[in-house]
Amino acid sequence: MDETYFTIGMAGHIDHGKTTLTKALTNVDTDRLKEEKERGISIEPGYAPLQTEDGAHVSIVDVPGHERFIRQMIAGVAGIDLVILVVAADEGVMPQTEEHLEILQFLGVEHCIVAISKIDRVDEDMLELVTEDIQDRLAGTIFDGAPYVAVDSLSGKGLDELKETIFRELKRVKFRDAYGSFRLPIDQVFTVQGQGTVVRGTIYEGVVQQGSQLTLLPKGLKVKARQIQVHHEEQPQARAGQRTAINLGGIDKAEVTRGDVLVASDHFVVTDTIDVALQPIEADFTPLKQRSPVKVHVGTSEVVGTIVFFDRNELAPAQEEVLCQIRLDEEIVVRRGDRFILRRPTPVETLGGGWVIQPKGAKYRFGNETMEMLQSRKEGTPRDLVEDALDKHIILELQQLIQHTSLDEHVLLDTLASGIEEGRFLEVAPKRYSLTKTLAKITDDITSRLADYHEEFPMRAGIGKAELVQSLSAAYPKPFIEYSLTALSGGGGIKKTGQFVALASFEPHLPKKWKTRMENIIAALETDGLKVKKWDEYFEGTPLPKNDIPELTLYLLNTRQAYRLLDDTLIHRTAFEEAVEKLRNGTEVAFGLKEAKDALDVSRKYLIPFLELLDGLNLTERREEQRHWTAGANKEQYLL
Repeated sequence: MDETYFTIGMAGHIDHGKTTLTKALTNVDTDRLKEEKERGISIEPGYAPLQTEDGAHVSIVDVPGHERFIRQMIAGVAGIDLVILVVAADEGVMPQTEEHLEILQFLGVEHCIVAISKIDRVDEDMLELVTEDIQDRLAGTIFDGAPYVAVDSLSGKGLDELKETIFRELKRVKFRDAYGSFRLPIDQVFTVQGQGTVVRGTIYEGVVQQGSQLTLLPKGLKVKARQIQVHHEEQPQARAGQRTAINLGGIDKAEVTRGDVLVASDHFVVTDTIDVALQPIEADFTPLKQRSPVKVHVGTSEVVGTIVFFDRNELAPAQEEVLCQIRLDEEIVVRRGDRFILRRPTPVETLGGGWVIQPKGAKYRFGNETMEMLQSRKEGTPRDLVEDALDKHIILELQQLIQHTSLDEHVLLDTLASGIEEGRFLEVAPKRYSLTKTLAKITDDITSRLADYHEEFPMRAGIGKAELVQSLSAAYPKPFIEYSLTALSGGGGIKKTGQFVALASFEPHLPKKWKTRMENIIAALETDGLKVKKWDEYFEGTPLPKNDIPELTLYLLNTRQAYRLLDDTLIHRTAFEEAVEKLRNGTEVAFGLKEAKDALDVSRKYLIPFLELLDGLNLTERREEQRHWTAGANKEQYLL
C-alpha cells in the first residue's frame, strides 16, 4: 500500500458512539464546534488521520447521525472508500442506521465494516441478538457478508481487532485515480486569520500541487492553491483519496459555498440538466408525481430541481431502476458515473439514489424512443459514449469529449486511438475528432448539392465556396465542412477553381434544351469577327429565357470562348486570336493608332476597345501615344 490514500466514513445513528470510536482509533476529537460540544452531537463532518503500519494514508470522516443533519452526512460520505457502520449494542438498528445504509448503498460505497459499539453495556445474549438483527438487515444488500467487530471505545476492547480489520479491508479497495484531472468537491469553507480563504474536501481524482492555478466551478472563478494541508500538516501536493485543506488566493470566503468544485482543467462540464439511473427505496413513501420538486445531493452539492419521467407519471417504491431526468434550479459539476441521493424537500424523506448517465441532458419527448436512447446511453461502452457524443456534436476537441463522455483522459485517448486505427474515428485536426460515418454522410450531401447545382446551372464553373459552406452550415459545424472539402479535394472527388467548387468530373456546358439556339448565337458572334453587334442584339427573335442570357455570357467569358470588348459587347475567341495575329504581323514592336488601323482595317469604334483589351491582357503596354508588344506576348498567353 505504498503511497495510497483512503477515506473511511464513520456512519450510524445518533449517540451510537461514532465520535468516541473515532477518537479511540485516532486520538483526535472530531467534535470541534462549540455547539457540538454543548449538545454532545456531531453537526458538521469531522476528520482525523488514522496511523497505519503498511504505508497507507487514511482519513476517518465522522459524519453526523441526527436526522436533521442528513445533508451534512451525505456531504461527508461523498468520496469515501470504506464505511464503518456503528451500531450500539444496547439499542441495535435504529431509524438513522437504516437511512444511512440506504444512502451509503446509493452512493456506491462497496466496502463496509460493522462496529458493534458499547458492548460493556450488554451481556453476551444481548450482543448476540443485536448481531443477528444487523445480519438480517444487511442480508441481500451490497454489505451482506461484511465483517463484524465488537468494540468498546472507553475500555479499548476490540480496538486492535477493528484496526486489523480496517487494514485488511483497505487492501481490497481500489484506490482512486491520481492520474485523472484534479477534482475536489468542497464541503467546508472558512477563513484563517492572516491566510484568507480555506476550503476543505476529499479529492475525488487527480493531484493538486502547491502554486497550481485552479478554477472554482460552477462560477468559473480563477484561483491559486497558495498552501496545501493534509491533517494540519503542510504538504507540497495532495492526491486522490486524501482529505485536504487548500488555502486559496484571489477569492473571498463569501464567493465560495459548499458544493462548489475545484478543478485544474477544462474537462468538467457545468450543467443544470442531468439524465440519471434512479433506484427508488423499497420502503413506503408517498408516490412522487411527474415534475415534482426534488432535492438532489451529488458530491457535496445540494440542489433543488424538478424530476421528469419519460415512461410514467409518478414514482413509487419499487425494485426496478428508473431512467429519468432531473432539471436543476442551479448549475452543478458532475461527470458520468457520479452518484447522487434524491430526497423530497417536504416532507423531508429519502426517495432513492443512483448515478448520472449523462451530465448534460437535453429536452426529450415522452415515450419509448427516449427510453431506448437512455437505456443505450446507460449501457454504453467508452466507444459507445464517444460515438454518441460525436454523432450529436459532429466535431469535438479532446477536452470537449472528456466533458461529454466523462471518461478519464487516458481511457478516452486509448478509445480514440483504437477507433482511428479501425477507421471509425477521424482526427480532423490536432486533438479534434469526428466520426468516419459523418464524413461519408457530408460527402454524400456535398456530392448531391453539387450535382443539383450543376443540373440547374450547367454553364457555371461551379458553386461559390461561401454559398456551399452556408448551405451546409445548418447541419454541420464550419470546421468540419472545411475539413470535408479539403478531404474531398485531395481525394479527387471535387475540384476547386478559384472561388468555385465543382464535381471533379464536371465541365461547364450548354444546357441540352437550348444547346442548338445558343450554338447558333455563338456562331453568329464568331462570324462577325471584330465588327460585332451589341450582345443583346444577338438574342433578338430567339425564344431563349432572359435569365439564360447572363448565364451564357458568363459561360463564354469564364471558359475564354469570348472576351468582353465593352460592357455591352463581346468578341469571339477565334476572331480575337485572328485579330491579334494580324496586328502582330502588321506592326513593329511599337505602334500607334494609325498602324493598328491599317493592319486591322476597322473603325475606331472597334479598334479602341480591342487595343484596350490587349492592354488589359498584358499583351501590349501603352506608353504615351504608342503601344509596345510585351516581351512575352505570344499566342499561349491568351489561350486557355
